[in-house]
Amino acid sequence: MQYINHYKSPMGSILLAADETGITGLWFDGAKYYARGLGPECKEKALPVFEQAKQWLTIYFSGREPHFYPPVHLTGTPFQLSVWTVLQKIPYGKTVAYGEIAKEIMGQKGLSRMSAQAVGGAVGHNKISIIVPCHRVVGTNGCLTGYAGGIDRKVRLLTLENVDMQHLFIPTKGTAL
Repeated sequence: MQYINHYKSPMGSILLAADETGITGLWFDGAKYYARGLGPECKEKALPVFEQAKQWLTIYFSGREPHFYPPVHLTGTPFQLSVWTVLQKIPYGKTVAYGEIAKEIMGQKGLSRMSAQAVGGAVGHNKISIIVPCHRVVGTNGCLTGYAGGIDRKVRLLTLENVDMQHLFIPTKGTAL
């Protein structure tokens, strides 16, 4: 059974989803892929995991690094899970390029090559945004490519974490917007 709850952030309303294992989704209202994977049988309920997630988010949105994580329950393909595991290792206030994630997974799996675009697809379908920090992934050249919550929010999240934005830029055209 899946449950939902809501959180009011300084960047807009957030829908939280969870099951008996942990958080299964975190989406800004209006985000691409909003509530993807939630069935019609989910119901609103106050759960301890939601309180933990809200506490984590409150600390995060205050501009501080939370030193704990609520339990999460990632569900996806084996490839997606490997990408999302790498996302969870990106330190607060740092960014990583899609190609770097591809290289890390190549090393883990003993592969000779991997598409950064495939990594980008998995990053883009991360259902637990912010806690699983897909906003910390950028293009190799510093391009702030797509973020399901919107490029403006990606910039605000990175700024909140005091990321050095001098080498990063918002694309002016293309599908990354």
